[in-house]
Amino acid sequence: ESSLLDQKKPIEERLEDLQRTLDRAQQSLSDSAERKVQFEAQNVESRREIDRLRIERETTNERAADLTQQRNERAAETERRDMELSDRRNSLTEMQERKGEIEVELAQKSMSQEQWVERIREKYDLDLLEVQGEVTTIQITEDGHSTTETISPEELAGDEAAPTDWDAVREQIAELQNRIDNMGPVNLVAIDDYQETEERYNFLNTQHEDLVNAKQELEEVIARIDKQSREMFAETFEKVRDNFQRMFPDLFGGGRANLVLTEGDDVLEAGVEIMASPPGKKLKSISLLSGGEQTMTAVALLFSLYQVKPSPFCVLDELDAPLDDANTERYVSKLKEFLTHSQFIVITHSKRTIAAADVLYGVTMQERGVSRLVSVKFSAESGDSTDRPASATKPAPPAENEEVFLAK
Repeated sequence: ESSLLDQKKPIEERLEDLQRTLDRAQQSLSDSAERKVQFEAQNVESRREIDRLRIERETTNERAADLTQQRNERAAETERRDMELSDRRNSLTEMQERKGEIEVELAQKSMSQEQWVERIREKYDLDLLEVQGEVTTIQITEDGHSTTETISPEELAGDEAAPTDWDAVREQIAELQNRIDNMGPVNLVAIDDYQETEERYNFLNTQHEDLVNAKQELEEVIARIDKQSREMFAETFEKVRDNFQRMFPDLFGGGRANLVLTEGDDVLEAGVEIMASPPGKKLKSISLLSGGEQTMTAVALLFSLYQVKPSPFCVLDELDAPLDDANTERYVSKLKEFLTHSQFIVITHSKRTIAAADVLYGVTMQERGVSRLVSVKFSAESGDSTDRPASATKPAPPAENEEVFLAK
């Protein structure tokens, strides 16, 4: 009984250590899941921010174009009004000058007429107002006969001054008056309208400059983000390609592979072509390989990506399903190389993968609609913590309707 108690105590201590290890692993798993969710959320938010900035840049470009068009229209309208106002001012000035000239001419004509009337009255002792613009003259011909003739004051003064066409003068005055009337009333608030339009133009011009500056800043931000993205992508792509070129021969036992960017000016929009050459075959696209070769190539690429930035844990869902036994052994062997810094949760039906696990969780459905979880833990001997203990019982292979989760 004392011997049994002595054996029981180390076992209980070992169980407590394993329980603490399991608790730490579960806590680490939970923390890693939270960090993964945070990273994914940050990535989604960054992409949304980029899309938002691009949409905002397009909206800003459209708004700047609209404001530029409005500014041009306002400037054209202002210029048209300035020209119209200038034309009207010039026309009004010309008319006023012409009116002054006509008034002076009328005054001169009126004075000349009065002078001629006075001269006729003094010379012939006649009042033209009494004869109503008509004058009778008596002429003595050479044969001694006399003739009478009625003439107008203009004809009477024909030797000294040309007659004035008063009807033409009146018509000209009427024509000028009609032109003034057709121009309409002078817009006394035109200057105020011009100042208001100029203020509106200055305001729109200021807004346009602000939008142009905002557009330039957004373009600089987008350019900086694109530059950083291109640099990060190029750096990561080179690391993944180097890892892939080393990982592929390890998994296939030879051969070579490469990652090639498809043609394109922008690496962020270019595609990635996977070229693979298993042992004894030519280098070709992955789409021309067999199903097993495609799976092993995908595994090599997956591990190459994982090497760039390994995480505390990784979940693999039936990755080994298309593999034969030889490729499964290579897959499991490569998986063990990552156990120093990562844990793997593997969903599988492969016996060889199950045999390499440290902890098994089997999910079976003995009754329809009811799932049952069965777990098997393997403990290492005190002398060797890396080999599977001889006393560990191998679980039976999973039934056809069983799903097996492995924890390493």
